[in-house]
Amino acid sequence: MDGLHLVLLAVSGVDDVLTAFRPDGHGNVIVHSKNDSTEEGQARVLAAVGTTFNTALAAVMYQARKIVMGLDTMSESNKKEMQRALEKDVKAEYMYNWYDGLTYCTWNALGQNLDEQKIFNALNVLKDKGIEVTNLIIDDNWQSLDHQGESQFQRGWTDFDANKDGFPSGLKHTATMIREQHPNIQHIAVWHALLGYWGGVSPTGNLAKNYKTRTVRKAEGLVGGEMTVIHEDDVPRMYDDFYKFLLDSGIDSVKTDAQFFLDVMDDADDRRRFMKTYQDAWTISSLRYFSLKVISCMSQIPQILFHTQLATDKPRLMVRNSDDFFPDVPSSHPFHIFANAHTSLLTSHLNVLPDWDMFQTSHPYSSYHAAARAISGGPIYITDTPGEHSLPLIASMTATTISLNPPKTIILRPNNIAKCIEQSVYTPYQARHFLQIGNYHSGSTASYGASLLGVFNVSEQALTELIPLAHFPGVKPGERYLVRAHPSGDISSPLSLDAFDPVPSVLNVALGLKGWNILTAYPILSATPPPSTSTSSAEKEKKEEKKKKTTELAVLGLLHKLSGAAAVVGTPKVDHLNPTGSENVKMIITLKALGVLGVWVSSLPEPEQDPEPQSDVPKAPQPPPPPPPQQQTPPEWQNHILVLLRGRVVPVST
Repeated sequence: MDGLHLVLLAVSGVDDVLTAFRPDGHGNVIVHSKNDSTEEGQARVLAAVGTTFNTALAAVMYQARKIVMGLDTMSESNKKEMQRALEKDVKAEYMYNWYDGLTYCTWNALGQNLDEQKIFNALNVLKDKGIEVTNLIIDDNWQSLDHQGESQFQRGWTDFDANKDGFPSGLKHTATMIREQHPNIQHIAVWHALLGYWGGVSPTGNLAKNYKTRTVRKAEGLVGGEMTVIHEDDVPRMYDDFYKFLLDSGIDSVKTDAQFFLDVMDDADDRRRFMKTYQDAWTISSLRYFSLKVISCMSQIPQILFHTQLATDKPRLMVRNSDDFFPDVPSSHPFHIFANAHTSLLTSHLNVLPDWDMFQTSHPYSSYHAAARAISGGPIYITDTPGEHSLPLIASMTATTISLNPPKTIILRPNNIAKCIEQSVYTPYQARHFLQIGNYHSGSTASYGASLLGVFNVSEQALTELIPLAHFPGVKPGERYLVRAHPSGDISSPLSLDAFDPVPSVLNVALGLKGWNILTAYPILSATPPPSTSTSSAEKEKKEEKKKKTTELAVLGLLHKLSGAAAVVGTPKVDHLNPTGSENVKMIITLKALGVLGVWVSSLPEPEQDPEPQSDVPKAPQPPPPPPPQQQTPPEWQNHILVLLRGRVVPVST
């Protein structure tokens, strides 16, 4: 055993060839390849060896991207439109709201019997509770469908507009009312399947009359049988018409689901006809009308991963990273976090923003899910039943922007993507170990950033583990760090990766069932008084004394937030106030949201007591003061924390 890591990657989505791996039950990896083309094809498998899993994975993903982008089949006109979008940087137009705004989704909240009155009521309840959402997703069951009352897989899409039973005045009326009554909602998205609906399109509806259709056979299993879909010749026109209709109706984003249906078509001829046609038509129309404000859902099939999500010559997509949130299946919740953390090992190398799915804030696992979403680096959207909300939990995920034109509620999203840490890559779900998820919120310089480590107990028993500082992503030898725990607020002594450091660089973490903790490692900054230019012995002694007065500081971001470090923008600057040897320290910290800003300081002076005023008038006898109330001694670390409250810097103990 040489301790090296081998990573194999089967490349698909090129030349209509699907390549995948299968085990043989004896420890061997079998390459399985399927060619849908009428021409001879080629199976591609990449291999890399590295000293760490992540370096080997990065190597094969880099090579795969070169292959895919070198064999791109998108039309020249679509390529030019993509290039124009990149030059204009469409991400800047919507990143702030679409990625960083709190989102509300109707799926688990309002059920499958959806109508506009339920949506209006849910939004009014959110408003009354003071919950400000920026984005709204109108999920499944708004569309006009055939075969009322049958299984969703038997129902087909008939018209662009919403169904008349639930939306009697049409989709435009619903969107208009929402925007008038809730101006905080910047984006309204609707759900639809990539092929229209779970059962495709209705063969007797208006869509079938306006566009060419084709009947395809699905592979046996969950979705077996036949269904009608829009013919490949008309797919681009249909998507262009549909998204133009949505935009005219006040809808400016979509959640496009069931994309894996492209892979369950039973005939190679159908897969070849539709696989890239649907992907390209959806992508270019999403860009043209919505600036790619989309959620790509159930799309983690190899042909989509490599054709649509890997290349960097198009704007970034938001992509669902896992299976659904199932509120009524208790065993699903720890595994949901485990699956997302491990899937992100792959998706962090794609040109996507992983979406860990919605959740409910009033639920036995609500804080568990909230902690995972907060450090994920992806969006946060809730699907609360109206009136069933945890306001403190929502407050811990969000903050109000500093801008007053107008202020907005945003999530505190780290600027990188969270994933299972290197040391836990091979740890199985049943191993009775903590799941450790790492992320890094980088500053404006490469030398500064906060490291976030989410620790989750996914086992069925209480656990205690020692977690080394080396498990935190981005920590560097030669630097010193302060680790703060949320929600307890406990703070470690300064730690480093130096083997000779007298303070052990490990943390003792104990978690019960459903337990979680977010540990954030903050780099320690130093402010040393400037050297004196005098050469006298007295001045030299004074210089040595100044060295002892070096002040160490760590910017903790916004306290009481799950990912408060992500509120810090850029790199804080620390210096002494003037070159005369003053002990006063100046800090420049840029924040993107309001809250209680915490700063750790290595030594704080004792607060000065105001002297009691003197008077010649004798004092009247006073009764003896009551005994002081018994108070617990605050933790020692509280003596080192300053917070900014109402423009004043005060010790946290006040």
